[in-house]
Amino acid sequence: MAIKALRGMKDILPPLSYKYLAFIQKASAIAQNYTFEYIEPPLLEETQLFKRSVGESSDIVGKEMYQFIDKGGNDVCLRPEGTAGVVRSFIEHKLDRQGGVHRFYYYGSMFRYERPQKGRFRQFHQFGVESFGEASVYEDAAIILLAKEILDSFDIKYTLAINSIGCPACLPTYKKELVSFLTKHKDICEDCKRRKDTNPIRVLDCKNATCQEIYNEAPKLLEHLCESCQRDFTKLQEILKAENVEFVIDERLVRGLDYYTKTAFEFISSELGAQNAIAGGGRYDNLVEFLGGRPTPAVGFAIGVERILDLIEITQHREGFYLGSMLDEAIDKVFHLALQKRKSAKLYVEYKAKSLKAHLKAADKHDAKYACIIGEDELQNGTIWIKDLEAKKEWHASIQEFLEF
Repeated sequence: MAIKALRGMKDILPPLSYKYLAFIQKASAIAQNYTFEYIEPPLLEETQLFKRSVGESSDIVGKEMYQFIDKGGNDVCLRPEGTAGVVRSFIEHKLDRQGGVHRFYYYGSMFRYERPQKGRFRQFHQFGVESFGEASVYEDAAIILLAKEILDSFDIKYTLAINSIGCPACLPTYKKELVSFLTKHKDICEDCKRRKDTNPIRVLDCKNATCQEIYNEAPKLLEHLCESCQRDFTKLQEILKAENVEFVIDERLVRGLDYYTKTAFEFISSELGAQNAIAGGGRYDNLVEFLGGRPTPAVGFAIGVERILDLIEITQHREGFYLGSMLDEAIDKVFHLALQKRKSAKLYVEYKAKSLKAHLKAADKHDAKYACIIGEDELQNGTIWIKDLEAKKEWHASIQEFLEF
């Protein structure tokens, strides 16, 4: 019986891999323009990191982590999201003690044991950014605009939703009123009953239709913001409007993780079905201190790469060289030339002697821009026959001209 990939795990092969690389390269370049630097935390972390940061009330911790005891008796899990690992690294390397602003971007695999469906896999990829040390709401706006620029660069259509979920000064009062409201409603789902006792604002994120109808009458989060939170949220809207960024205010947007404070946002696509959030993030000013570091304001976002790949089109252009021979005795020369040419250009090489027609067919299959062939005359003259497969032009060149071309 053939061994296949596990359910929910997906190979990334051409042509999909072209899209993946194009997205990562473009997103990385844009993040670097915003002065973010690359970081790569490990895939495997202590389970306690995610229980403390993501929160026991989240579905990730409650249902979805790939958690196990390793051979050393350590309780570990494959990372289900990126922020916690970056924060752990930030603290462990004492960057919280250096002061100043530290900005990082990352990409890679995440793991959640969920029911696979369109746009949702058990191993999936995220591109994310995290900014530490800047409390200004202008940084929130810059983070949103960074995500927007990445999505716009691929002509992705979306709706930007924003909200403020308060801070330790105003959120407790709102939670108290919300719990009082929830206690009166016995017909909410079991997940909401559990969240009521752990992190009650998470009920607003419930996808159950009955619960959503009940929550139409729930206390409004934005009506309970303190002066500081209200001021920042108003300023965020002013900045986005000044930059001609369209957005909607979604009072039930609380994100799926427990560590968010103040600004929360999502980019939503109408082309993806149920799993319609393609990017999201917000501010988490308390997480660094909560995980043992010095108090440090922070804000970031993550983009679900698989969902993005469903929405982007990448046009493959011909590129590189195809090099082959029509004679067995020229194969050694072809191989040597290929090694030299690859120092400066992409090159496909054929190790078998073939007819010109067969070589041109192979060059076309590889989407090479140039077919470069050595036949009997070329071997004797020290030249190479070259054809531009886009312009349909052909000519002979010396070996040196070929290497410099």
